[in-house]
Amino acid sequence: MKKLVLNIIGFFAVLSLSSCGYNSMVKLDEQVTSQWAQVENVYQRRADLIPNLVNSVKGAANFEKETLTQVIEARAKATSVNVDPTKLTPESIAQFQAAQGALSQSLGRLLATVEAYPELKANQNFLELQAQLEGSENRITVERQKFNTVTQEYNSTIRTFPNNLTAGMFGFKAKGYFQAEAGANKAPKVEF
Repeated sequence: MKKLVLNIIGFFAVLSLSSCGYNSMVKLDEQVTSQWAQVENVYQRRADLIPNLVNSVKGAANFEKETLTQVIEARAKATSVNVDPTKLTPESIAQFQAAQGALSQSLGRLLATVEAYPELKANQNFLELQAQLEGSENRITVERQKFNTVTQEYNSTIRTFPNNLTAGMFGFKAKGYFQAEAGANKAPKVEF
């Protein structure tokens, strides 16, 4: 009889632990980590295209060297900022995003400067690289959105009752999101 009671208690203990949400939190945490790796992957793709873009632009006569230098320096800084996927805090994501934003700005200046060089604008290699960069920017947007979606699911899970109790016991912490850059809510001024 005593053994039967212990087995029943053990059965209910296992049953209650399996419904505490721990396994779900681990799976969601892994999804966030995996999606972060995908975000880094598409940013790396963009960074890998930049040397080819710079080399194709270098061939244009009288091209502004300062613009190329800014792109090269921004790429170096952007690729040096690494975020530990186990510490996806708002601060670490903001630091990563700031470095990537600086690279985006310098690429934007480079592409705007190209407008003054008709021979470069007509260069097939340059046009293909420009299309690849545009594709990379679109991929980055998609992967950042997916990251925010899985992060929202994870954060919601660890904050809701009774999962918040389990999350607290096992050290699950909220993850940060990608945020819009300052001033992104204002439409750019276009003048002809």
